[in-house]
Amino acid sequence: MANKMKVLVAAIAATTAMMSTSVMAAEDTLGKVKKQGYVSCGVSTGLPGFSNPNAKGEWEGLDVEFCQALAAAALGDKSKVKYVPLTPKERFTALQSGEIDVLSRNTTWTLQRDGTLGLNFAGVNYYDGQGFMVNKKLGVTSALELDGAAVCVQSGTTTELNLADYFKANNMKFSPVVYDTYDASVKGFEAGRCDTLTTDQSGLYASRVKLSDPASAVVLPEVISKEPLGPVVRQGDDNWFNIAKWTLNTMINAEEFGVTSDNVDSMKGSKDPNVKRLLGLDGPKGKGLGLNDDWGYQVIKQVGNYGESFERTVGKDSPLQISRGLNALWNDGGIMYAPPIR
Repeated sequence: MANKMKVLVAAIAATTAMMSTSVMAAEDTLGKVKKQGYVSCGVSTGLPGFSNPNAKGEWEGLDVEFCQALAAAALGDKSKVKYVPLTPKERFTALQSGEIDVLSRNTTWTLQRDGTLGLNFAGVNYYDGQGFMVNKKLGVTSALELDGAAVCVQSGTTTELNLADYFKANNMKFSPVVYDTYDASVKGFEAGRCDTLTTDQSGLYASRVKLSDPASAVVLPEVISKEPLGPVVRQGDDNWFNIAKWTLNTMINAEEFGVTSDNVDSMKGSKDPNVKRLLGLDGPKGKGLGLNDDWGYQVIKQVGNYGESFERTVGKDSPLQISRGLNALWNDGGIMYAPPIR
């Protein structure tokens, strides 16, 4: 009996070791990325300011620039990205299955997604909140005046859940007009199939710009949810998770210390220890992440700091003209904050 138990224990141990080795091999995302020569990045099917193809067919936006920063960190070249457009229903399956290496498409960080889908959020690259847009002809100035309204909404999103919660909490009724894609819900709104369109306020501003008559619509003042949006990776590959979150942290820290894509070369001569660590000239460098020592420099040089990225994609230098608000740095009236690189 004792011998049988020893054999059984040995067999279990061997099987566990084999499984562990197999899982580790399968989850070396950095190795996979280096072998294929690009980062496979899941993006939206088209949301101006965040991830959207321009007139030349080139992807651009805040989420797109995170993909580029990740490629600059991992491969030293921001152009080494394969963009995979995904609907809300497709996005998590694509990441779980390994079809994409990172999901960067205006996705809200929630407990259910973090705790049950086998995914890790690498941080927040945009603090948002759900709102409503209506046609000015309705004369509505508050979301509390929408009792009985028909609401265009995208299925399979937290937006749909927040909508139901908000109307229930305020003892109001509504008729959902549900679409599989956000673009379809916008078209439904513009065609008059609903009284109001709901999504994150950033998305509403982006959609208003694309209307045939942007001046015909108004975004209502109410924000009915917390929507911390950020990039997502699979659980089980701690190194790739670390690379993703520290790429974002590097961009945020770079803005705090005044390091930009334009001055990064001259900043190599800075005596500030924070800047020297940021650029890989001192401190932990790249060894702990399996990256080159200058990975942080490459992120800033090729893509820029968080502020640069924000302003050209959704901020003052973009058609959306969104103010920094909560997305300003913690020392400038916002809540954008990154752990120290040391």
